[in-house]
Amino acid sequence: MIPFLDLKSLNASHRQELIEAAVKVLDSGWYIQGESLVTFEKEFADYCGAKYCIGVANGLDALTLTIRAWKELGRLREGDEIIVPANTYIASLLAVTENRLVPVLVEPDKSTYNLCAVKVKSAITSRTKAILPVHLYGQLANMPAIIELARENNLLVLEDSAQSHGASIDGRKAGSWGDASGFSFYPGKNLGALGDAGAITTSDEELFQILKALRNYGSHEKYLNLYQGVNSRLDEIQAAMLSVKLKYLDQETQARRVIADTYLNNISNESIILPLPPSDDALQLMSHVWHLFVVRTSNREALQQHLKEQGIQTLIHYPIPPHKQQANKAWNDKSFPLTESIHREVLSLPISPLMSVEDALAVARACNSFSACG
Repeated sequence: MIPFLDLKSLNASHRQELIEAAVKVLDSGWYIQGESLVTFEKEFADYCGAKYCIGVANGLDALTLTIRAWKELGRLREGDEIIVPANTYIASLLAVTENRLVPVLVEPDKSTYNLCAVKVKSAITSRTKAILPVHLYGQLANMPAIIELARENNLLVLEDSAQSHGASIDGRKAGSWGDASGFSFYPGKNLGALGDAGAITTSDEELFQILKALRNYGSHEKYLNLYQGVNSRLDEIQAAMLSVKLKYLDQETQARRVIADTYLNNISNESIILPLPPSDDALQLMSHVWHLFVVRTSNREALQQHLKEQGIQTLIHYPIPPHKQQANKAWNDKSFPLTESIHREVLSLPISPLMSVEDALAVARACNSFSACG
């Protein structure tokens, strides 16, 4: 059996260091907003190339609280529009609607499945106040073009970097392009905690100060509440775990790249569409971290069943687009043909730092033996 992602074995490779980190927190007697959090926040900000990092409870809170902070600063207000890719996970939209702003969905780039700058430009109106690019599957959106559009139109940029820890363009990493960036450390992410966890990166000191309060009941100082905040704190145990795992992130990313290259060089079935490089020559220095290796086929269920019979576990990210979810009934009649075909056809192949080239070759052979005609 080739599992999609063996988290137990992946974390076992760091077992002793994780235990030592947990014991250190246990013995400290300080479990919320202590030294482990401060240490990780500095390490992760430095890693991303941002001035500040604010640890929060999860990736959704990272996005939601950033938008909330911009409202507190008067940079956004209820009813403003934020441009979001139509083919994202629903969390990207929930962060907008939770703040009573309006998500404006646009179709992605057909090659990368990321936000298309040309379509963003066409979607900008007088009510547009921000762009929320999602770095899907581990590859950055066309950030140079998106940032240029944002500056020309005085728009904020909030990166959804939940799947892109360490991804870069010309050496500049996710988390340092926009005015702020939200990260998830869900256990299955490239940098995963042992539970829910998230963070925001920014180089805006004013935003940083407000976010520190918002995550902690709106308080900078105990019992003095400047804002109506929430409880969304990255706890000491998870911060300590993340500090351990951050040390190995680049090494594990390189292992993912080896598996991805093996797939790209060995899957030759014409009925399976492989991930494509960006069409823009200016983006050739883009560094993909391969959170997911996503293929497309018009016979997804048949391919998934075929691979299952070969002992290969696959997943679907994601079967239903946000505008077709019951939670978004008001948008159910909207049509985004490319997005809908992507969600209907995508299948994620196994990819993990623990996979061997032999495993990847076995997956490639199984893909090549698949007949779309049955």
